[in-house]
Amino acid sequence: QVQLVESGGGLVQAGGSLRLSCAASGSFFSVNSMGWYRQAPGKQRELVAVITNDGTTNYADSVKGRVTISRDNAKNTVYLQMNSLKPEDTSVYYCYANIRLNTLYRRDYWGQGTQVTVSS
Repeated sequence: QVQLVESGGGLVQAGGSLRLSCAASGSFFSVNSMGWYRQAPGKQRELVAVITNDGTTNYADSVKGRVTISRDNAKNTVYLQMNSLKPEDTSVYYCYANIRLNTLYRRDYWGQGTQVTVSS
């Protein structure tokens, strides 16, 4: 069974920083894209950042210049370094991974979510 386990959320003041981590565990062939989404109360889940297994990244316009996504392929782990945090960054952050289970089949997995709260 594949699991994504997140850590690193919490409460921070505006202008502060947080680093989120997410590790994929279980039995699988390989991990393709990994990323982070977020969902604030009453809003749709939105992309924050994504990184492919060759290191290509994509960021939401709202976080460009403040957020860096990276990954450690040996550890099947993705990181999200968030700086200059704003109150509007307050959300539940979800880790995402597209995982190849075997040579024929791959699917998307989601973490349980970690709360990030930015106080003004």
